[in-house]
Amino acid sequence: MPRIKNPLVCHTREGGYPVFCFKVLRISIILVLLIMGGQFIGLGGLRQARADEPRPILAIFPFVTEKVEDPSRGAVCPICQGVHRSSVVPPGASSTLTMDLYAKFAEKDLFIIPPFEEVKEALSRFGQRQFEDELAPSSIQLGRSLKADFALAGILFRYEERMGSALGVQKPASVSFELHLFRLRDGRRVWDANFDETQEALFDDLLRAGAFFRGKAKWITAEDLAVSGMAELLKKLPGVKELQEKP
Repeated sequence: MPRIKNPLVCHTREGGYPVFCFKVLRISIILVLLIMGGQFIGLGGLRQARADEPRPILAIFPFVTEKVEDPSRGAVCPICQGVHRSSVVPPGASSTLTMDLYAKFAEKDLFIIPPFEEVKEALSRFGQRQFEDELAPSSIQLGRSLKADFALAGILFRYEERMGSALGVQKPASVSFELHLFRLRDGRRVWDANFDETQEALFDDLLRAGAFFRGKAKWITAEDLAVSGMAELLKKLPGVKELQEKP
């Protein structure tokens, strides 16, 4: 009776080399390589897809200072009609905050942001006064001229510098501004943000202690207060997909 070979046992040819074990090992290696290759291709394809996914273009316009004849009566936002306590904004404050806003959006890395000089040049051709008089439609029109997908308009109502030092003040910093984001394919306003805060001493107003601790328990400048406010607001900014699909 012929001898039946057990397929699970390594059989040898003359010379003592295992035949079946080599076959099993070779097939196993091929299968492992195929599986690993498929995983690497899949991961690589996903990474490439994410890398190639285009980011929308966001045109960030300089802060507009909302001027009022009587600051004690407050100022009204020309876009959403929100009312804010206003003040005389010192020269250069809006430019400083615009650069800070550029930096904060660059940190988010959600958008491609045209250089400020390009935006400034387009604004110069358009006309600063016309831009300020019709802020919402002008932002949309200018953003489209820059081939952007979104446009961001900011309005500065109050910028009061602290009177004193980091250790003690006679008057704390106080800032108020709004941000409005427009989707340019349809002109829809898809995000609004409002910051209105005065740094208070910790024991003067426990309900607003956050402003004091955001300053790392010291008296901060108006710019530092505004930048911390921007950071807080941008934490609530929806993702690009949500902004693009918002009805």
